[in-house]
Amino acid sequence: MRERLFTVLKILFSLALVALAFILVDIRRVAAQLANARPGYFVLALVFYLIAIAVNGAKWQVLLRAQGIRVPYRAVLRFMFVGFFFNNFLPMLGGDVMRGFSLARYTDRTAGAAVSVVVDRIIGLIAYMSSAVLAAFITVILLRRQDLQWLEGVALAAFSALALGLAVLLSRRLRMLISRVFAWRWLNPLAGTWKRVSDAFNAYRFRADALALAFLVALLGILFTTLVNWLLSQSMGGLMWLPYIFLLNPLIALLQTVPISVGGGLGVNQAAYPFFFGLVGVPVDHAVAVSLLMQAVVFLGSLPGGFLWFQGRARRPAHETAK
Repeated sequence: MRERLFTVLKILFSLALVALAFILVDIRRVAAQLANARPGYFVLALVFYLIAIAVNGAKWQVLLRAQGIRVPYRAVLRFMFVGFFFNNFLPMLGGDVMRGFSLARYTDRTAGAAVSVVVDRIIGLIAYMSSAVLAAFITVILLRRQDLQWLEGVALAAFSALALGLAVLLSRRLRMLISRVFAWRWLNPLAGTWKRVSDAFNAYRFRADALALAFLVALLGILFTTLVNWLLSQSMGGLMWLPYIFLLNPLIALLQTVPISVGGGLGVNQAAYPFFFGLVGVPVDHAVAVSLLMQAVVFLGSLPGGFLWFQGRARRPAHETAK
């Protein structure tokens, strides 16, 4: 009941943000831009978004193999799409929960599946923030936009916090301290579960190469998602400059991780796009129009996950051979 109430509140919050965005913008100008958007750019943006999902699937597979979990790429990609579908259309369960559940059901390694999803998410955000730091440096130093220096500080602080968080999760000493808590009688039944989770995290301590490769693959995925935004802007006149998208897209992605909205950032996007891109001179109506097209890309790009979920709902893919 509490989860349902929280989901309802997130839906209401998303709708409130969308309504606020439309109150603060000339709806007729937004509608005119959307009506004149060139469909070829939109289709290409959708293709790039699907490629970004595929790239992120490769990133997740790298992290799985670092734990010794061998899963065919086609299965990993299926779980990725299912996760995106649930994240956008069935937010009560959550995308990360569903892809972790699907992987655990496939491999019978619940702890390893959960840990891989957590590490995958953190690595992705670290890559996002590192690209934001670099873009901020270019913007502030080379383009002499001193008024945006605070964005550089935000990006650097977020990058440092995420890197520190990953280091803490991989710390053997910290996990040993936590293990002592499970010696208490009322927590002792969970000691075995914690040990499996701890062992899964511990596997990454000795696989810096896998973490580095996952980071590089994540940067490739960020390139495609950045190009998605650029193409959507190009479809309506191209008022968003590519370096600024590299700077601001990661900050918007960071806001989307806060569980306050539904539908792949619905509402958050419509508020964040005009705020952040307004800082670099992009008209509010154009930023809102791009955010709406981006929302359409996210929804359409996640639809294959619904088909894959319904298709595999009644069967467990245990017959597939790991590669």
